[in-house]
Amino acid sequence: MRQVTVVGASLAGLSAVRALREQGFDGRLTVVGAEVHLPYDRPPLSKAFLAGTADRGELALLGDADDALDVDWQLGVAAVALRPSTRQVVLADGRAIPGDGVVLATGARARRLPGRDDLPERDDLPGVHVLRTLDDALALRADLRAGGSLVVVGAGFLGAEVASTAHAAGLQVTIVEAMRTPLAGPLGEQMGAACAGLHADHGVRLLTGTGVARLLGRHRVSGVELTDGTVLPADVVLVGVGAEPDVAWLADSGLDLDGGVVTDASCATSLPGVVAVGDCARSFDPVAGRHRRIEHWTHALQQPATAAATLLGASSAPYVALPYFWSEQYGRQLQFAGSREPGDVVTVVEGSTEERSFVATYERAGRLVAVLGLDAPGPFSRLRRSLRAQHAAPSRRIPAPAATGGLRP
Repeated sequence: MRQVTVVGASLAGLSAVRALREQGFDGRLTVVGAEVHLPYDRPPLSKAFLAGTADRGELALLGDADDALDVDWQLGVAAVALRPSTRQVVLADGRAIPGDGVVLATGARARRLPGRDDLPERDDLPGVHVLRTLDDALALRADLRAGGSLVVVGAGFLGAEVASTAHAAGLQVTIVEAMRTPLAGPLGEQMGAACAGLHADHGVRLLTGTGVARLLGRHRVSGVELTDGTVLPADVVLVGVGAEPDVAWLADSGLDLDGGVVTDASCATSLPGVVAVGDCARSFDPVAGRHRRIEHWTHALQQPATAAATLLGASSAPYVALPYFWSEQYGRQLQFAGSREPGDVVTVVEGSTEERSFVATYERAGRLVAVLGLDAPGPFSRLRRSLRAQHAAPSRRIPAPAATGGLRP
């Protein structure tokens, strides 16, 4: 293997490049990125960068040590196809980049509001934003600086962070959430409600159990009409309704695409010499016993080492992920490790939900499966270490790693 193409100039893509070099690959490395920017850190986009307390230089992921990576950066041009027989990556400008191996790290793209025949989609109106990229953040930051009212559609972590940032900047903020309880999916009803209480604590209006019927305005957004008939004035709207894997360009590649690029526990896809990592991959989780797509920063940082070993034909244990994510809202830090499922028993073991400073555990059949902490970093870290040790224990469900090509059945 003398040529490897990494598609996606993201944290996962950069981590794959680093891992390939660390594991001895000395051939040609080409990184393709749809954005014009070198790899940058995304978590600050909804927090410090959006608030203007961090600049673009502080987002950069490349350091002085990365000068030795010897990468051919192909930026500002998207990949539009993968030729399975030759592993050539076809770019939007018509070029085809040859490779003996391919790392798919195209991440995810922001979901848009669904359109209707009688109420056409209007989220292309000036003043309506999504937040996934640096350019998205620059555009949203410029609009927020004008002040006024912000309507956030979606009370997930991204929406909550933007609401917190905008509130601190003096905007009038309203959050609209279709679910009855925000964050009920990742945290459960009880803990989702406890964390969502931060909004009310700071005077941010939260409307739940209702969706968006349409966006109002002719030349610029002026309001949001909800499905219950309520009309909210809005100078700016953020659509934060989740993300979907950026894999449409692989439709004719022969890859198994099912909610992302399907891989085994070693990141191998159904095509020889092709691996997938990060937000675009739906990988087999040997602990959960099923395929999952994990959209977390630590996952994008760590998983590519396994993909690099698989691509190079090195002996490597399957990647066993312990999901971990964090969020900063209204000056408080929320941390979560593990995986929650309906029916898990939730217990507050430190602090109290009323004081918005607590640690809660999730147990399944008497076994610790997840930990949540709000403004309690010390106790959370101790329980997270216990969970990590338990999670790393050998499991009978872990299959042998796939060879350098082809997904195991």
